[in-house]
Amino acid sequence: MGVWDCKTDSVVYPLFVLVGLGNPGHLYRDTRHNIGFMVVEHLAETMGVELTRREASYVWNTVKIDNKDIVIAEPLTFMNRSGLAVRELLERFEVGPERLIVVYDDCDLPHGRIRIRKRGQSGGHRGVASIIEEIGTQEFIRLRMGIGRPDGGGLVDHVLTPFGEEEKEGVKESIKRGVEAVRAIVVQGVDRAMNLYNS
Repeated sequence: MGVWDCKTDSVVYPLFVLVGLGNPGHLYRDTRHNIGFMVVEHLAETMGVELTRREASYVWNTVKIDNKDIVIAEPLTFMNRSGLAVRELLERFEVGPERLIVVYDDCDLPHGRIRIRKRGQSGGHRGVASIIEEIGTQEFIRLRMGIGRPDGGGLVDHVLTPFGEEEKEGVKESIKRGVEAVRAIVVQGVDRAMNLYNS
């Protein structure tokens, strides 16, 4: 089933729902924890759209990848309540969790590395834990964006501070690779995308 899109005067039948995780608001915009937002926003920018459609718990729009409709979204909840927005998105577009792609930061991956997984536990990530709790399954696609661990100081401070000047070029390349990985998942399938990007 689909949902009526009044802007295009047609019904949207999304192949995937892509959700970037982060915290809303200007205070958190450029922080490491928001790299999921950054990937979704870069994809939107390359497709010439903005996340201008607003619901109570998320903002969204649609893009076409290989002529397939993809819903792209960012929760308006804070990170540890991301599951509320994701559940509402899946219910609204009647998309199963196996066609959900979640993009988020991972401090267990070195800065700039990415990994694709088809399932798994939260790994301590509160946004992912919230999604698992709300949708009742671990069976959804994850795109993990490496942000590394801090040399000193706490992990919370690390994820909630902006990338350093020396990291910014690497972040740009990582975000581009994240978008490429999303395209590979949609066009070539998750198994092929894992072979391409997990090495």
